[in-house]
Amino acid sequence: MNKKILDPAVTWKEITPGGTISDAGNAHEFKTGDWRSDRPVWLSDKCKQCLLCVPVCPDSSILVVDGKRTDFDFDHCKGCGICAKACPFGAIEMKEEE
Repeated sequence: MNKKILDPAVTWKEITPGGTISDAGNAHEFKTGDWRSDRPVWLSDKCKQCLLCVPVCPDSSILVVDGKRTDFDFDHCKGCGICAKACPFGAIEMKEEE
């Protein structure tokens, strides 16, 4: 597993403010996908395009184009696995992040 180790010389004052909510709807400004320890893998051959995974994603990381889901927005997906549990066809599997 890829674990990030912080430099002990870096103080809290020097850390980026990721997640600061200064305006409504500003989540797109912060790439929070690097918080992930598990990664969803979309198995397109099993997907029936029911879109049941889309509304349960708390980060709106499942992209839909022309009424069909595509791959994940990994810049914002935190790997919670809710989409995998919601999929009745087993088209989403959770894998350890590399």
